[in-house]
Amino acid sequence: GARRRTPGLRREEVAMIAGVGTTWYTWLEQGRDVRPSVEVLSALCQALRLDDAEQRHLFTLAGRQQPERRRIVQGKVEGPLLHMLQSLVLQPAYVVGPRWDVLAWNDAAVAIFGDYGQLEGDARNILHGVFTDPHRRHLLVDWEQLARATLAAFRAESAKYTGDPDFERLIALMMRSSPEFREWWPQRDVVHRLSGLKHLRHPIAGAMTFEHMSLSIDDGSDMRLIVYTPLAEQNSVAKLKKLLDDLPSERRSA
Repeated sequence: GARRRTPGLRREEVAMIAGVGTTWYTWLEQGRDVRPSVEVLSALCQALRLDDAEQRHLFTLAGRQQPERRRIVQGKVEGPLLHMLQSLVLQPAYVVGPRWDVLAWNDAAVAIFGDYGQLEGDARNILHGVFTDPHRRHLLVDWEQLARATLAAFRAESAKYTGDPDFERLIALMMRSSPEFREWWPQRDVVHRLSGLKHLRHPIAGAMTFEHMSLSIDDGSDMRLIVYTPLAEQNSVAKLKKLLDDLPSERRSA
């Protein structure tokens, strides 16, 4: 008969990766009238690693319109964008790509979040940092709330890149690396806005409060500029200035 599951994956594992219930997925395999949404179909395509033809066939069988598939276009942080990033002296800021990998950052970001220049590969990924880095977990006062929101926002972004191998690899890595990610990913929460107040617990400066914004870069690359503005609350501006004054020259961004 036709291949139903990715070789090596049990039905329960496919359901977990796709974020659906095992019983529901079993009914789908049996051809019952379960009426999957476009989001669920996209998640199944990703979990089963279907090729283009198989994805079209699945959407056709379900009577759904397949969403336009996008590929990652890795932008370059240069020129005006780089100049603006470096001009944000008292605002920790960094630029992320479509998969939320940190591509560039300023000195204030180093002072608050650590030196991204010392990290390689997936360690520079925001999702990876939030869920697996003990420093980031300690830094975020409301860690669970922010981690859930980060995951939900990432899920919304990743829907545009269903089937992209880089996204698939990152999600598989997170499923292996973080018990919380494993538990929360199947819940299929989605948010399209990740801004607001961030209360931090800095190991040197102590309690700090920032206003967090995520700004789209309008160049077709899906890059975003993430900016943290320190507030007067908890003397955050003065604390950031002190951290920057004490930042060693070798840790400053290029």
